[in-house]
Amino acid sequence: MIPETILNNVVQQITDNYKNEELFYIKEGQCMPNRDCIIHIILRLRQIMFPGYFDDENLSHTVPCYFVGNNILKLYNDLFCQTKAAIMQTSPNETDETIDEKVEDICQNFLSSLGNIQKTLMKDVQAAYDGDPAAKTKQEIIFCYPGLFAIFVYRLAHELYKMEVPFIPRIMTEYAHDNTGIDINPGAQIGEYFFIDHGTGVVIGETTVIGNNVKIYQGVTLGALSTRSGQLLRNVKRHPTIEDNVTIYSSASILGGETVIGKGSVIGGNAFITESVPEGTRVSVKNPELNFSDKKASLSATELFD
Repeated sequence: MIPETILNNVVQQITDNYKNEELFYIKEGQCMPNRDCIIHIILRLRQIMFPGYFDDENLSHTVPCYFVGNNILKLYNDLFCQTKAAIMQTSPNETDETIDEKVEDICQNFLSSLGNIQKTLMKDVQAAYDGDPAAKTKQEIIFCYPGLFAIFVYRLAHELYKMEVPFIPRIMTEYAHDNTGIDINPGAQIGEYFFIDHGTGVVIGETTVIGNNVKIYQGVTLGALSTRSGQLLRNVKRHPTIEDNVTIYSSASILGGETVIGKGSVIGGNAFITESVPEGTRVSVKNPELNFSDKKASLSATELFD
């Protein structure tokens, strides 16, 4: 059992930290958004966007408009509460009435965008089907492909990001990151017919701009050249622009806000690019020379792991 003197000392040190660090202040009537509730919102939206895939309800046994309306009504209250919690953290001087009006506008505009988001997602499904010969059906892509799930979450989060909702867009995309290994910042601008094949290790930075019909593979980084200047780079374009009909193969890194990959280009695996590439260009990395020996290696365990 912990001695009382040690317990009292630990308690005193931590509570002193609470008092001395503004980030730890507990403000009356305020709380952070609830991560579990936001994940629940994502999963309910997935049921709406892809009915019959991720729920037990069979649309053939119900009226579609009832199915959608009922789920939207269930969703609205949670969305309102979480958005309000987020807005209150960044608007401490606004009245409760003003915040409620702002949150209502955000929720209504977000829900109004769902139809267009769904149409875009179906184009992403088509891009995956057209781009992957291993895909047997579009249903398989919806139900199984981690790339589509990451794109689905990104497209929802991006809509909230555009409305300057704090916290929630990043919570959403980090949930997708946790589940897929694909890290798409909600601020990135991504066009139609987007396909991420395999996906693990993909990173797409906040100010990345991606055109239509772009395909990328696992391990691709669309990043910044340097972030040493920290907050001075906020709102500065730090990440590349990828124009239409570009394919980027595995483990390629494309860095810098002024870097543009021209239309129809193909970027080979392991390429490291910090300058713009003209349209229609094929970029490849020269293969390293491989040496084969006819003799079987005879190495001790120490030599193998030295």
